[in-house]
Amino acid sequence: MNTKKDQSIFDRREALKMLGIGSTAGIMGMFGSSSSASASEKEASSYTRGMAPVKIKSVRAIACAPAGSNLIVVRVETTEPGLYGLGCATFTQRAMAVVTAINSYLNDFCIGKDVDNIEDMWHGVYVSSYWRNGPVLNNALSGLDQALWDIKGKRANMPVYQLLGGKVRFAVPCYAHASGSTPEEVADNVQKFMDEGYKYVRIQQGGYGAVGVTQKKPDFKEAGFGGANDAYMDERTYLRSVPKIFEAVRKKCGDDVELLHDIHERVQPMDAINMIKQLEPYRPFFIEDPFSPENMEWFKQLRTSTSVPIAMGELFNNINEFKLPMVNQWFDYIRIHISQIGGITPAMKVARLGEWFNIKTAWHGPGDVSPVGHAANAHIDLAVWNFGIQESIRFSDKIKEVFSGCPTMKNGYMYVNEVPGLGVDINEKEAAKYPIGTKSNWQVRKADGTLIRP
Repeated sequence: MNTKKDQSIFDRREALKMLGIGSTAGIMGMFGSSSSASASEKEASSYTRGMAPVKIKSVRAIACAPAGSNLIVVRVETTEPGLYGLGCATFTQRAMAVVTAINSYLNDFCIGKDVDNIEDMWHGVYVSSYWRNGPVLNNALSGLDQALWDIKGKRANMPVYQLLGGKVRFAVPCYAHASGSTPEEVADNVQKFMDEGYKYVRIQQGGYGAVGVTQKKPDFKEAGFGGANDAYMDERTYLRSVPKIFEAVRKKCGDDVELLHDIHERVQPMDAINMIKQLEPYRPFFIEDPFSPENMEWFKQLRTSTSVPIAMGELFNNINEFKLPMVNQWFDYIRIHISQIGGITPAMKVARLGEWFNIKTAWHGPGDVSPVGHAANAHIDLAVWNFGIQESIRFSDKIKEVFSGCPTMKNGYMYVNEVPGLGVDINEKEAAKYPIGTKSNWQVRKADGTLIRP
């Protein structure tokens, strides 16, 4: 009997049977009751397990001074053949102390630990000395932290900026350094940088605090007081010089260039406030380090006295020093020395906090930071939305013989080496040609011999 009714019943039965088979397969798959489901589960488990653990085999310091300044790099070796990471731990003024901290303490602490657990490692090193880290241990920690991020990037086959969220900008805008013995010479040098493509230039007459501008022999030298190489700063000469160089540069170079200046904490707070007020007509991009870390309360008065943007923080040693000034919006730019504050991990935390208070980044990038440290700066610069500006660097030929993959400058922008990790490597054979020293002179005095705090 092959009626339409019978065919309909048959079709419904077949549909229910197929539905039952599908449901059973689905249920069996959920509980691993079929071979095909087991295979799928194994694939899923393999994915969720991720890569096999890699342990730290050793941590050691590589010290060199190819351009004169002592540079310290941390090298972290792993149990995976050929996999290692590099980080900058440079503390030029106390380099040997950092080398000892890395080789004698950090190595023992890190051996056998999982390279992937950066956050846990950071906190472990930070508190393992019981007293919170000072600058020597913080530089060592910075090198370790950057090296671990370098390894993580290599493991992921990505540049570090990708692990921090990816690019927010195509490259990193930088400011150059223009100085000179006269305001006119400073202006000429600013124009040269503008011709190279720079849109931001920091201006100084002489050295920091106009050191070297006056040829007068200071009284402390006449009296035989202090060290033979101690520098002299005439505070009044400096305070008069800064408005003059701003005026000269604006007159020659116009308003299209952004101008910056670093007080370097070398004058009294009220003198700094009065000078900054005089600069308002010249529209500074920012004035850097108006006060020493011992004079932070003066920021309250500075904020009510002038609208000039302020950058601060390169001398801060602990990330907690940024908290209250940022919450109170005492400054506009975060001036962190990433190779000293503890590395990429804490710098990212401070940068993210800054986003909530409209405070931008302006990482410290002087010549006494290794190319690895400059690369770490740039990778964060590429990834954080509240980026402000980056200090530029020009690597000497000797530096580039020791370090390959250095960040490069073009038209006022910094570019990183687009390879996994931080992108910088070191030739230890070349580095050994340039041993570090222990002499460091950072002493500047008033006429009577009183030391001026940087």
